[in-house]
Amino acid sequence: MKTLFFALLVSGSLFAQETNSEKMNIVKTNVTAYAFRNVNLTYERILSKKFSIAASYGTVSKGKIPFSSSILKDTEFSDTQVGLSHFTIEPRIYFGQGYGRGFYLAPYYRHTTVNADNVTLNVDFANDSVPMKIAGKATGDSGGLMLGVQWFLGKTDSWILDFWIIGAHYGKGKGDFRGNSARPLTAEEQAQVRKEIEDLDIPFVEYTVTTDTNGATINVDGPWAGLRSGLSFGYRF
Repeated sequence: MKTLFFALLVSGSLFAQETNSEKMNIVKTNVTAYAFRNVNLTYERILSKKFSIAASYGTVSKGKIPFSSSILKDTEFSDTQVGLSHFTIEPRIYFGQGYGRGFYLAPYYRHTTVNADNVTLNVDFANDSVPMKIAGKATGDSGGLMLGVQWFLGKTDSWILDFWIIGAHYGKGKGDFRGNSARPLTAEEQAQVRKEIEDLDIPFVEYTVTTDTNGATINVDGPWAGLRSGLSFGYRF
C-alpha cells in the first residue's frame, strides 16, 4: 500500500511540466478538528496545474472521548482516556482552474496511533463485582480516497479555504491491551471475563482475548477503517 502512494507521488512529479511561478506552497489547519482536541498542520506543495502533494500531522492530547458525557453515558467507556496521533501523505489531482484551486480527488495513506487507558469493565460474579482497568496501544495503516474543493481568498489570493467533502479509508490495525483484575480470578471467573469482553462487540474491530489469574490480555489484529471530513483554513505563499 505504501508503495502505491509513493508511486503516485513520483508520477505526479514526472508530469509536473507546466508550473505556476508564484505561490506554490500552502500551510493550513483543519479548524473543525479542534472541537475534538485535534491539533493539526498540513503542508501542501503545488507540483503542476493538476497535481500537488500534501503531508499532514495531527495529535490529540490524552483525555476523555469527545462528547462522551452524552454518547457514552453509563457505559464501560464513559471514563475512558484516549490520545492519538496521525500522519497522512496525500497526492491531489485538481480539476478546473488547478494550481491548488478547485475540486480535487486525493488518494491517501494514513498511519494512526491510539493510546487508551482507564477503561473500566465491571464483571459481576456470583458473590461480588470485580472492576478491571483496561489500557493499551494500537496502530493502524490504511489507504483511502477523498473528494474536496479548495478556494483562494483575498485580493492577492493568499488565503485558502479547503473543504474536505468526504473521505474514507480502510486498512489493518494491530495492538495490545491489558485488563488487570482487582483480585485473583478462578478458572471459572476467567472464562466469564473472556466471554464478557468478547461480547462487547466493538464495531470494525477484530480481537482475541486470553485470560489468567490476574486479568485479561486483548490482542487487536484486523480491519482498520475511518472517515474524513472537515474545513481547513490556511495561507498560500
